[in-house]
Amino acid sequence: MRGERVIVSLLRRLGAIARHWVAAWVSVWLLLASLPGWAGQLDAAALQARLPAPLVLGERDAQLPVWPVFRPETTSRSLAGYVFESVDFAALPGFSGTPVDLLIVLDPQGRLVDVQVVSQHEPVFVDGLGPAPLLHFVEQYKGLSLRQSVRIGGPGPRGVQATSANVTFDGVAKATASVRIVNQSVLSAALQVARAKMGWAGGADPASLARVREDSWRPMDAAALQRAGLLSVLTVGAAEGEKAFAGSGVEQPVPPGAPPLAEVAVAWLSAPLVGRNLLSEAGWEHLKGRLDPGDQALLVVPLSGYSFVGEDFTRGAVPDRLNLHQGELSIELRDLDLDEPLKLPPGWNGRDAKVMRVIGAAGLDPGQPLDFGLRVVRTKGSGFVEKIARDFTLRYTLPEDQLIRPEPPQAPWVAAWKSRWVDLAVLAVALALLGGALLRPSVWVSRPHWLPRARVGFLLFTLGFIGWWAQGQLSIVNLTALIQALREGRGLGFFLLDPMTVALWAVVAVSLVLWGRGTFCGWLCPFGAFQELVSQLGQRLGIKPRRLRQVWDRRLKRLKYVVLAGIVGVAAVAPVHGAWVDRVVEFEPFKTAITLGFQRAWPAVVWAVGLLALSLFLYKGFCRYLCPLGAGLALLGRLRRWDWIARRMECGTPCQTCRHRCHYQAIAPEGTVDYAECFQCLDCVAIHDDPARCAPLIAQARQRVIPIRAVPAQRPGRAPA
Repeated sequence: MRGERVIVSLLRRLGAIARHWVAAWVSVWLLLASLPGWAGQLDAAALQARLPAPLVLGERDAQLPVWPVFRPETTSRSLAGYVFESVDFAALPGFSGTPVDLLIVLDPQGRLVDVQVVSQHEPVFVDGLGPAPLLHFVEQYKGLSLRQSVRIGGPGPRGVQATSANVTFDGVAKATASVRIVNQSVLSAALQVARAKMGWAGGADPASLARVREDSWRPMDAAALQRAGLLSVLTVGAAEGEKAFAGSGVEQPVPPGAPPLAEVAVAWLSAPLVGRNLLSEAGWEHLKGRLDPGDQALLVVPLSGYSFVGEDFTRGAVPDRLNLHQGELSIELRDLDLDEPLKLPPGWNGRDAKVMRVIGAAGLDPGQPLDFGLRVVRTKGSGFVEKIARDFTLRYTLPEDQLIRPEPPQAPWVAAWKSRWVDLAVLAVALALLGGALLRPSVWVSRPHWLPRARVGFLLFTLGFIGWWAQGQLSIVNLTALIQALREGRGLGFFLLDPMTVALWAVVAVSLVLWGRGTFCGWLCPFGAFQELVSQLGQRLGIKPRRLRQVWDRRLKRLKYVVLAGIVGVAAVAPVHGAWVDRVVEFEPFKTAITLGFQRAWPAVVWAVGLLALSLFLYKGFCRYLCPLGAGLALLGRLRRWDWIARRMECGTPCQTCRHRCHYQAIAPEGTVDYAECFQCLDCVAIHDDPARCAPLIAQARQRVIPIRAVPAQRPGRAPA
């Protein structure tokens, strides 16, 4: 007896602590939300140890958290790229609420030399599937160009192909959302470094640039190219030029019929429809061999008047009189020094045609007009020569039929939702049926045999489809991820990468207001469904769950609040790089039994199987007494606005039928329903409306007065009517 009193006293104290601890921890992590965000974890020595040979680490950049890396050579070092950590540029929270940190090596052409995992806390890769599938996934980035689009899973050849605009990577089963977060982290961080250190597109996303068509070639001569707008003659008229020089002292009179001040022809020579028609086949192949992936070649031919190259121009150099802009982006033009004969119109032969190269990293967009800036310089004075310069803009636009416009940019989560539309549609139909039945439970309970059969069928759907197939198991991990994301000042967009989780949380948010926690815990939780099905199977085998005394049932139900407070507390104060949160959430068996289908290390499997076995002897024991998610939903269930379970005056005084039949022991002796512990099984609703089981209805039927009707007398010889 003394030991029992000690246990009772301890449970009473734990319950009192639990009632206040959650609110206290919420205050703590709100205060911690102002702490500094993530930063890279590796110093110079650790970075050098991780670099692939023979790369050598340079000095850290003064403005950005990146390090240049070099290739050692006999006489000098050549820049091989930059190394950095993804969290310094794209700290996207994973499903633990903490970002995956990746080491990225990017070469000057925008190719990924190496990608390594520095740290990760994704639940599915922490003692679940293990880190090996994630390491295999990031291996696929080696050799990928940032100009290529990555598609995860689906049809198409695997591996990085330099000639392909779209690359398909192998995904990871049961970790679709996590690898999408990793993909977004790699590409977002690498693009930011490419823009900052390599001048990529002046901040524009390379994926948003148009591409030149490669499949539109047909034989055309120079005249036909001119008519199609592919070979354009750009002119600065004489009058226009002299107007610009007016008042400078170097203006010149413009006689009638004066030739233009400058006239140049421009063509997009690297477009197959242009290059293959203006060059021989050998010349076209030579041109392609001189261009790196993503580079463009522009043909510029001076036709008359002022030349765009000066007298001291050297081949292979940047012309000092011609520049190129797109919007605010300045793009370098450099002579390609291509000695290939051109099929130019008659009269153009002998002109000093130049093929100008634009490197891919410059971010030239074929879909936008090219603004060539021509600088015209004049001199005046004899002793002291003064140079007067004026700039003129010549605009060239590649015809629309030679372009492939990119699809409008979409947020990463959009693709995830599109890929799951079938699963979401099935879930929506099931939720509509469930919601209709819960709003009008009389439909379920009107016939005694409907409810148990319908319930078993829906529980099988929850376990099989929502749980194992669609991976829609809500978890305390969702709460710890929310806490850690808020603590670090991160966005919550990572939740959108898991459509099933978002859809179910949306349903839970509505059901908490209507019915309390019971809708999820009683109908939509896969592990809860698993426990109930195991318990029903055990009862068929003759194993009857034990019903605890009311006082012990009430005290044990407080334990889940203690578990919740402990997990929330660890998530709020644990070091962001530590593994404490990863450890404490393992108290919950959902990942083992549902997400990974028991494909885990044996201690986790034993824990999950043990909790399922517990439900044979203690009906849904984990849900009722230990589940931290259930505790959180019970607290949020206080938002419920109405008592939806019908009660009679006789309920509890004297009728105890519903209380004794309630497996969850959620009905008090006085007949009131504890909605924080109600799992919405509808058994009490069925009893309430059943004249064969509801004691007040039975008593009412027995006390009913049956009126006596007089029978008319019968005539002799006649049978009764």
